[in-house]
Amino acid sequence: MATIYKEIWIEASPELVWDVVRDVGAVHKRFVPDYTAETHFDGVNRLIHFSNGNIVKELIVTRDDEQRRMAYAVVETKMPLQHHHASFQVLEDSGSRCRLVWITDFLPDQLAAEIQIRVDRGAEVMKRTIETEARNNV
Repeated sequence: MATIYKEIWIEASPELVWDVVRDVGAVHKRFVPDYTAETHFDGVNRLIHFSNGNIVKELIVTRDDEQRRMAYAVVETKMPLQHHHASFQVLEDSGSRCRLVWITDFLPDQLAAEIQIRVDRGAEVMKRTIETEARNNV
C-alpha cells in the first residue's frame, strides 16, 4: 500500500486551522476553494464537486476535537482506486503557527505520482486559503 505524508506549515492558530479542517461541509469555501466547486455533507458522507468536473464521494470516518484529527475514505471516484484512507491532524507549533499533517494511504501503488500531484496542489491551496482567513480575522 502506498502512503503519502505531507506536512503543511501554516501561519495561523491551531484553533483556526482545526475549525477549517473539521468544517467538512465547507471544503469549497474554507479549505480548497477554486480547487473545489461545491460540497454536500449529510452527516456521514461528503460529496465533493471538483472544479475540473470530477465528483468524489467520501465517508467521514472521524472528527476528533481533542486530537484535532479528521479521517476520511474515498468510496466513489473516477480514479481506479482499490482503497483510500486519509487523515488530517493539526499540531501546535506556536500561538500563531501550526503544522497540518495530511497522510493518505491508497491502492494501487501505481497511482502514487498522480495522487502526489493532487496532494501537493491541494496543500498549496489549503495553506494560502487558511492564511488568508487568519489575516482577515485579525
